[in-house]
Amino acid sequence: MSTVVLQINFKFSISPAELAEDFAPLAEPIAAVAGLRWKIWSLNASEGEFAGIYLFDDDESAQAYLEGPIIAEVKKHPALSDISAKQFDVIDEFSTITRGPI
Repeated sequence: MSTVVLQINFKFSISPAELAEDFAPLAEPIAAVAGLRWKIWSLNASEGEFAGIYLFDDDESAQAYLEGPIIAEVKKHPALSDISAKQFDVIDEFSTITRGPI
C-alpha cells in the first residue's frame, strides 16, 4: 500500500477574499476526512487559479474523498470552473531524500 498525492485544480471568478470566505467552513471537515494526512491550499490570485495538494494513506481514501460530499459541494459552486483532479503514487525513496513530508 502506497501513499497517494491528490492534486485538485480549478479556476475561480470571484475575489480571493470571497473564495476564502466560501471555503473557510470546509477546512475542518476536510481535516476530518478518513485517510487524509495533510492538505496544502494554494492560490494564484492574478490568474484566478486554486490548487489543493493532498496526501492520503492510500488510493481508496483519495477515491472516497473525490466521490464524497465535500467535492460534490465544491463542484456546485457557481464561481468555479475547469475543475480537474489527478492522483499520483508517492515515490518514498526520493521523497525522503528531498525532505517530502511523507
